[in-house]
Amino acid sequence: MRQALPRIALMLGNLATGISILAPAGMLTVLADGLHVGIRDTGLLVTFGAIILCIGSPLIAWATTTIDRRLLLTGTLAVLVVGQAASAFATGYAQVLALRLVMLAVAAVYTPQAASTVALIVPEKNRAAAIAFVFLGWSLAVAGGLPLITLIAEHLGWRAAYGAAALIALVPCVVGFMALPAGLRGEPLSLQSFRIIARHRKILLLLAITLLSTSGQFTVFIYLSPLLRALAHADANLVGLFFAAYGVAGFLGNVLASRIVGALGPWRTSVVFLGSVGLGMAIWALASGSTAAMGAGVTIWGLGFAATNSMQQARLVAAAPPLSSATVALNTSFLYVGQAIGSALGGFLYSAGYLHTVGFAGVAFVAGALAVWAVTRD
Repeated sequence: MRQALPRIALMLGNLATGISILAPAGMLTVLADGLHVGIRDTGLLVTFGAIILCIGSPLIAWATTTIDRRLLLTGTLAVLVVGQAASAFATGYAQVLALRLVMLAVAAVYTPQAASTVALIVPEKNRAAAIAFVFLGWSLAVAGGLPLITLIAEHLGWRAAYGAAALIALVPCVVGFMALPAGLRGEPLSLQSFRIIARHRKILLLLAITLLSTSGQFTVFIYLSPLLRALAHADANLVGLFFAAYGVAGFLGNVLASRIVGALGPWRTSVVFLGSVGLGMAIWALASGSTAAMGAGVTIWGLGFAATNSMQQARLVAAAPPLSSATVALNTSFLYVGQAIGSALGGFLYSAGYLHTVGFAGVAFVAGALAVWAVTRD
């Protein structure tokens, strides 16, 4: 148990980070009503936050590589605790947005550095599985965190939801400080590292897969709650159930990915789950209005969302191990660029009344990601 505790701490940190980043999606309607703004404006909390995250991730990776990982990661979580707690007492939309941007500018460091940190802790043969395990935190954030945020916001208000998010982030902050080894540092990065990456064809193709697949998913995911309310007349409980189904499926998919990657290899494993994302989103798009069919689509889609990114990170680490801190950070940055593109496009389509088009736009992006995957064989 003591040997596993650092990985558990890193996974729980991803849980807290995922909840912090995705929380507005779980309470979009309640937050919009409470702050007296529209759905699209509330969705911009995700869009603008993603822009900050995508810029901050590689910059902070470059600036903090030589900092003790325990201090870096637990310090990041401490900022999330303070930021979420302060948001609970915000007096308006502008304050919530400002606090979110400051908080996420720091949070940009967590997910990529957690992945590169676990790669330093475990033997090389176990890296892919360990990275997949650490990324389970994002699955749990959707499986348990978002339904919890949805229910708290619906019954106790958005301020209580932010307070709950702060308490959740406090747990891995404390556990991580106790469990992670002191003095753990990555290889120093220079600007030359990023120049090498810019000329590395395979790394660029892998980053393109992340960008396209995330753009497609976030076109729909951020607006899942209002889309369900509009297309399937869902209430808060049904919305929470959809988030839970998506997240539980993501958790199981990531566990399955960590089990089969040793036999299939990251390239084949990645297409299994990227294909699951595309299939599930296609079912959602084609069956909009049917609660049962939309639920099946979300579940199939959910099987792949976390596992796909886990395999992306594992493939990037394998493509250039000395550059892993930079490539994993860039992967996270491209993930956040995809969040910004997808949430902006979804917000535009939703506000324009093209509710059924949202799903098809997402599928088009994922189809592009599958096309790029085909030319990245390991």
